[in-house]
Amino acid sequence: MPTDKKKTTTPRLPSEVFSVDFNESLIHQALTSYMSNQRQGSVMLKNRSAVQGGGRKPWRQKGTGRARAGTIRSPLWVGGGVTFAHTKNHDKKINKKMAKKALASILSKFKSEKRLTLVEDVTFKEPKTKIAADYFNKKGCDSALLITNNADKNTILAIRNLKNYNFLDAKDINPYDLLKAKHILLTHSAVSVIKESLKC
Repeated sequence: MPTDKKKTTTPRLPSEVFSVDFNESLIHQALTSYMSNQRQGSVMLKNRSAVQGGGRKPWRQKGTGRARAGTIRSPLWVGGGVTFAHTKNHDKKINKKMAKKALASILSKFKSEKRLTLVEDVTFKEPKTKIAADYFNKKGCDSALLITNNADKNTILAIRNLKNYNFLDAKDINPYDLLKAKHILLTHSAVSVIKESLKC
């Protein structure tokens, strides 16, 4: 069974993070930026200078009847370099202040809709999925995101195989995982971490 860590007084949810006006356009920008930055660029292609070999001229310039050629690694040759070789960059930039405001807006929305619940810091004695499932059932959630602070290995292993539940370290919160959640369980120790990380 999960055991609560040493009990502390319930932390106050700071208004600058959990009482922010909902800004749909800003959240859209932050989400688009986050998703784009997760994309991997195209496969790295090599131009003629990056392809191995082709150090000498294949044949003399004149008198052979063939077209002049300076290297077998020309883009015109099979096995040669690519003409416009580059890796596509999908990154979309958004300044840090806007990104922080977007996260605060999402968290505030969850709080106002009563879909955010403060819970005691918890750790599981064993890395068993059933223990984690029982824990969430007792919280009355059929789907939830548990935001923790430095989750222990047992907690990570117990939760990761649950279909409708997920966990996230407070310092790694992002718009995608927050918006995907149906309900958020926020541990006491995670509140101060989030407040500090979203401080403008």
